[in-house]
Amino acid sequence: MPDSPLATTVAALQSRARAELTELVAFKSVADPAQFPKSECEAAARWITGALRAEGFEDVAVLETPDGTESVYGFLPGPAGAPTVLLYAHYDVQPPLDESAWLSPPFELTERDGRWYGRGTADCKGGLIMHLTALRALKEHGGVPVSVKVIVEGSEEQGTGGLERYAEAHPDLLTADAIVIGDTGNFRVGLPTVTASLRGMTMLRVQVDTLAGNLHSGQFGGAAPDALAALIRILDSLRAEDGSTTVEGLAADGTWEGLQYDEEEFRKDAKVLDGVELIGSGSVADRIWARPAVTVIGIDCPPVVGATPSVQASARAQVSLRVPPGQDAAEATKLLTAHLESAAPWGARVTVEQVGQGQPFSADLSSPAYESMAAALREAYDGTEMQSAGMGGSIPLCNTLGALYPEAEILLIGLSEPEAQIHAVNESVSPEELERLSLAEALFLQRYAGSKAGA
Repeated sequence: MPDSPLATTVAALQSRARAELTELVAFKSVADPAQFPKSECEAAARWITGALRAEGFEDVAVLETPDGTESVYGFLPGPAGAPTVLLYAHYDVQPPLDESAWLSPPFELTERDGRWYGRGTADCKGGLIMHLTALRALKEHGGVPVSVKVIVEGSEEQGTGGLERYAEAHPDLLTADAIVIGDTGNFRVGLPTVTASLRGMTMLRVQVDTLAGNLHSGQFGGAAPDALAALIRILDSLRAEDGSTTVEGLAADGTWEGLQYDEEEFRKDAKVLDGVELIGSGSVADRIWARPAVTVIGIDCPPVVGATPSVQASARAQVSLRVPPGQDAAEATKLLTAHLESAAPWGARVTVEQVGQGQPFSADLSSPAYESMAAALREAYDGTEMQSAGMGGSIPLCNTLGALYPEAEILLIGLSEPEAQIHAVNESVSPEELERLSLAEALFLQRYAGSKAGA
């Protein structure tokens, strides 16, 4: 860490950052009431409102968004004539998956091997703590030099679009000169990285029906059409022999020209088992940042335990399709729907339901705000130059904000480097990354205010 009064203050705030992140992680704020009570998300939202009010934020409000979830907003006025910066994070998290595979309880922050483990530590409760730490440090060194708006989303992981629709209905609420999305991450621990692009996404549920009810496989198997077998064939049609995504009519030959991802490093980051091949063609960066990628994220069918010898009458799957910049998520949704319907064998009845969608995003790295961010990251990371990379994940709000505020400069940073294992078991955050990025954000706000004052 650099040797400066601001850096010293950020370092001194880390014990408070850990304590608050511990409190936040304890909320089981999965925005799916079928898995966890809605009260968990509501409690997290109330915690955030209290934290913002304690920092002097005005107009703090819990926003009831159209998807039935809550986002939290607050405004911290800055000096007269200062620019406004919007800071974004989300408090909802992915479900813990197999809790028995966690080495420590998923909703208890636990330190191990120099990292803090727990669901949401990196994605993205840690992002909120990063914002708060940066603002607190600035208050001890002359005050926050810009006006700050904070928005903390409550349904980002579900992709249900509640905050996007709320922002469209209240376009003045989130207007800002610059927007810092604290929900991405460095390419490597210690390598300061801004995210230049995000893949969009569409989420579909596909149901296959073939019979009025399940049948005895001994009496009817061999002639009765099996819905689960039909679903498997449909899902298999979404990939070529090498594993590449193949949706009829959807281009899958994009290339990535920026920072490249070494294949052996990717294998290590992804924990690919020995002897198992990577899928797809082109460079790793092409595959994860510039091309569509389909994933079957869930299947409803009988579990092995308790299975009976039956021909299945119905089966259902949830399919996620990541959509690269340059492609339209709505058009990709139509193509994927048509593909799923046309791939059904034996005349099986197919029903497709859309459950989420977000457009891809590309950042303008030539904007003045990025110059301020590059200088801030360089100082926070002891002279290491800022890199730019893509991110295969989706933050649907980015395109909404870009459309609503075309003059705003949108920057993407965060804590989700590969070791964080976001969306997987044993998610964690690097305390050093949290400290450096909190400092970088504080430095950015100082430099950005200065650049606007001299404009």
